[in-house]
Parts: sequence; C-alpha cells; structure tokens
Amino acid sequence: MNGIEIIKQYFPTISEKELQEQITIFGTYQRISAGQKLIDFGQYVKTIPLVYKGAIKVLRQDTEGNELFLYYLNPGETCAMSLNCCMDYNKSQVKAIAEEDVELISLPAEYMDKWIPIYPSWKNFVAQTYSTRFQELLHTIDSIAFTKLDERLLNYLNAKSEATNSTIFHLTHQEIAYELSTKREVISRLLKQLEKIGKVKLGRNKIELI
Repeated sequence: MNGIEIIKQYFPTISEKELQEQITIFGTYQRISAGQKLIDFGQYVKTIPLVYKGAIKVLRQDTEGNELFLYYLNPGETCAMSLNCCMDYNKSQVKAIAEEDVELISLPAEYMDKWIPIYPSWKNFVAQTYSTRFQELLHTIDSIAFTKLDERLLNYLNAKSEATNSTIFHLTHQEIAYELSTKREVISRLLKQLEKIGKVKLGRNKIELI
C-alpha cells in the first residue's frame, strides 16, 4: 500500500489530492516497536504523528512523578497535544508510548499551521482532533471525579482491549496502578473482586478480560 492509499483508507477526511501528495512528500513513514517512547514530558514536539497501525498510549504526569492514563491514539488519529505544541512551539506536557507495534506518518511541525489556511480538509481534521480529545479528557475528568475505582479499572481494561484488539494483557498490577494513579494493593484487591464476579481471569503478570 503506497502513501496515497494509506491516507485515503485511514484518513478519508483529508480529501484534497494535493494535500495527500504533500503528506507523502514531506512525511516520514516510521515503525515504532511496542514499548518504545515517542515523546516524553518536557521535550519539544517537532513532528505530528498520523497513526495508521497499532495504538499509542498517552499519559500525564504530576509534579511528584505520578502518571495518569489519558487516552489511546488509534489508526486514523493524531495527537491534539502534539498539534497544540506545534502551534505554540511549547514543550510536551504528556508522554506517548507505543502500546503495540505502531506504523505512522511523521509530519514536520511547521506544516501544522502552514496547511490550515490552504486546505479546508486539514483545518477540519485538526478541529475534529481537538474536539475528540477534548471529549476524551472530559471523560477522564468525570471518571476520576465521579466514577468508583473498580469501574475506572474495568473501563481502563476495556479501552486497552479496544486499542490492542486483544482480551489478554501481559502487565503487572503495579503498571496499572501507575496509570490509574493509585496503589498496587488497591488494584490487586479490585482485580480479585472482578475475578470473583467473572469479569476477568488472573494469571502471573497476565490479565484476561472475560
């Protein structure tokens, strides 16, 4: 599949032929291995990722180094945080890690602003990205403020399942605790409760979503 075909299949709203060609000319096609870090807190964002395979996990960090899972970037999506940093030349306020093997088109940051007044579909794509991520952030805030931790944990596992297209996860209770900003003991207790009611099946560093 060539570059134009990738854009048409995974980014159908980017419709101008000239823009599609510009992306293939100036974009770099990259493969990122699972677990590899794409951007870290405090780094300058120099590129915009257009994901067309795999999933990227986006995390926030507080002043004490605690991390909180925000959302996944899935095929056909880009990162609103990256767009915002590119626009204002700011440092990243999030960390992005490949949840599984990822393939993406990496666009130089300067095209973020340059293409907005030229290509309506790019302007709409950027606006839709901001809208989608804003709704996801509201969902995250609501989840923290109004949802019990056992429901948050189950929502987290469901989101991971959707992002990876799998119901089996090889991760520790401590890793989940980091991403939900809580303690390992709490996650272990809640997972055992979920196992008792048939929602998950637990193994050594393995969780299966039923």
